[in-house]
Amino acid sequence: MTLDGYGAFPDYPGSDIEDPEPNDFWKEMWINMYTKADTIIFGRRSYEGHAQVHSVANRKSTDPEYLYDYSRFLEKCKLIVLSNTLKKAEWGNTEIMTGDLGEILKKIRSVPGKEIIIEGGPALVHDVIKTGFADEYRIYVMPVIYGRGPHYWGAMAKQETLKLVSVKTLPFGELILHYKCVR
Repeated sequence: MTLDGYGAFPDYPGSDIEDPEPNDFWKEMWINMYTKADTIIFGRRSYEGHAQVHSVANRKSTDPEYLYDYSRFLEKCKLIVLSNTLKKAEWGNTEIMTGDLGEILKKIRSVPGKEIIIEGGPALVHDVIKTGFADEYRIYVMPVIYGRGPHYWGAMAKQETLKLVSVKTLPFGELILHYKCVR
């Protein structure tokens, strides 16, 4: 997200650099999760974008190995798409779920397994926050004040108190913030 909380992919110095090796963003946000998580919940648009770009079948021979590793991780996970419009999913081990978000999240959490990752845009993340489902947050903040687009933070029914676990500063001023929920 941008510094002012928007879900956007703005340009800033360093945002256009493609690394042949995984950078700290990839390590912190994904590679370190490969052994910890086995379920990923997507919104429809996020799922379709990931399927188009990150499926093993769509990888280019010039892609670095860590992107192939990411694709293989995604394809071995249980992928859940929350959508009222998607009728068919053809990528990986995917299940489409509709209905009350709180009930869906309870059902997913009741299945034994590893950690669950929410990979979606601001609307999905905001809705998940309102359910109280999240135990922790990993937030990637880009050094940009953007001022437009979908916003991650909106009106909340109650306060969510967090405890800072770690902060990682990346080379171009990005931050990776890791919080746990205080309950």
